[in-house]
Amino acid sequence: MQLESQLPEQTVPGDGRERGGPAPTPGTRRPGGRTARTRAAVRDAVLAGLTEHGYPSLTVEYVAAHSGVHKTTLYRRWKDVEGLVADALDLAGEDSWVPPDTGSLEGDLRALAQEVVTSFTDPAVAASGSAMIAAAFQSERAAEALRDYYIERFARCEALVERAVRRGELPAPPDAAPEIPADAASDATAHRGIDAGALVRSVSAPLFFRLFITREPVDDTVAEQAVAATLAAARAGAFTAAGRAGSSPGAAR
Repeated sequence: MQLESQLPEQTVPGDGRERGGPAPTPGTRRPGGRTARTRAAVRDAVLAGLTEHGYPSLTVEYVAAHSGVHKTTLYRRWKDVEGLVADALDLAGEDSWVPPDTGSLEGDLRALAQEVVTSFTDPAVAASGSAMIAAAFQSERAAEALRDYYIERFARCEALVERAVRRGELPAPPDAAPEIPADAASDATAHRGIDAGALVRSVSAPLFFRLFITREPVDDTVAEQAVAATLAAARAGAFTAAGRAGSSPGAAR
């Protein structure tokens, strides 16, 4: 479950000025058109600046020079560097990523763990993702955007849990059984009571701890250990959300 760091080819608009109506607020999702091209160009420049200089040295002037978007437009639409970084993360979350579907829970978790390892150790993609996480330690708005990014990822992982429950790989909580139609398992309810966010955190947390806290090497052996521990916990019912009011994937911050 990687933080999007492979970026599309940069498209630089003219001066980035919008006409006809108020400028959209950061994070407004509008497919296609000049707005999308402008956001993509700005996002690319923000990530390049974070990777090259880090958050403390990133400036609106740098983003303007490297995106082709006029500085006045950047200040009008994004206000400041925090707004630029937050919107870059928001835009990264608009991708088509889906959780792995290997045919087994173990295979899916292994694939998720490998995505994390690759995203933050492969020299071709690691720098920008690491820079975004570093920015979240220095900006509350960036931290909030990063949390939202991963919460949305956890929600997508509900499908992974649904499949595992239907295959009998995860115990269905007793209180969920009456909600599943007798004739067939329902996609919408088969996973009810199992916290997909907690399960995904369990497999990824040991990797992120080594990557960003202790700065220890992360390899396939470490990933396999995280998968094995998560599987054992999941099969023991450790991620059932029954009895936790308001529980949902990513609900805990």
